[in-house]
Parts: sequence; structure tokens; C-alpha cells
Amino acid sequence: MQLETRLRDEQHTVEPHFSIIFSIKNSDRMHHAVFFAAFVACAFADSKPQFYSFSPSVGSGYGTSYSITGEGRITGIRIWEAYYNFIYGIQLRYGAIWSPVVGSQSGEVIEMQLFDDEAIVQISGKYAHYIQSLVFVTNTGRSLRAGQEAGYSFNMYATHKKAELRFISGRVQGALTALEAHWAVLD
Repeated sequence: MQLETRLRDEQHTVEPHFSIIFSIKNSDRMHHAVFFAAFVACAFADSKPQFYSFSPSVGSGYGTSYSITGEGRITGIRIWEAYYNFIYGIQLRYGAIWSPVVGSQSGEVIEMQLFDDEAIVQISGKYAHYIQSLVFVTNTGRSLRAGQEAGYSFNMYATHKKAELRFISGRVQGALTALEAHWAVLD
């Protein structure tokens, strides 16, 4: 955190989100006062609990990076799969707005619309060079399955029990080669 300090005569002000004003008489007191002000500012900055977690990348990671983000809760998922093969493309819907497709729209499209107050709480699947299969699970127990059950297994979920999937990122080279999940508590 960066603290801004202004010097005026013998008064100092430290301004992160609040002000502390004190008078300095000698350099010893100044060092203690500056340390105390920085300590208090850090304590206030860290007082909010963090409800964000990250599931690291799975897959080979070749190709161009992507990120699918939007405003509000995820309300739908579309996945394009080759028949009993890997995942070609993916698309998320936030509210009523669909994101651009990542990858390609080749193969069969599989779609799931989420209900009100339903959220994605887990992603699992298989990977090799490409993402081979994906399973999205919601807080109501419903799931969307796509792809082929071959390769190395992975399982992604939030570290906070009230968190849900907020966005995904990874890499794409014709089809998905890597996937990362970002989880947070929705305000």
C-alpha cells in the first residue's frame, strides 16, 4: 500500500482512507509516529476478509491467452465439443448477455441455463494437450458434462463456502489448451 505524506510546518498527515494529524517535537517521536500511522493504516486496509480464490491452470497452455468475464452472476454456459473428443469452445452468460465464444463453434453445442440463485461451485474434468472434458456443478447439484473422459483428472472449487465461479481464463489454440477458475463471493 502506498501512503501519501504531506509536510506542513510541524504537522504531518497520513492519508490512506482517513487522516491522522499529530505534532512532531523531535526525530525519535517522528519515527515512532510514522511507524504507528503506517501500522494503523495497514490494519484498516487488511480488516476486510478476502473471499477470492484461484484454481491454477490445467492443460498444456499452448496458444493465445483468454479471459471470459462479465457483470454479475454467471447465468448460462455453452460448450462446443467434438463427438467424444476434446472441448473446442466455451461461452458464458452474465445476466442476459453472452460473452464472445472462446475457441471455435465446431462440433456439438451443449448448454445449461442456471436458475435464479443458482451458481457454479465446482469444475472438474480431464486434460491432455487440450481440455478433454468439463463438468460444471452448481450449488443445487445440477451439472453440465461435455467432452471425452480421457487424460489427467482435475477438480476446481472455491476456498470459501459462499464463493462461486466469477470468471475463467486460460489458453486456446483452435480448441481450449488450458483452463483456470476464479472464485469469489458475489456482493
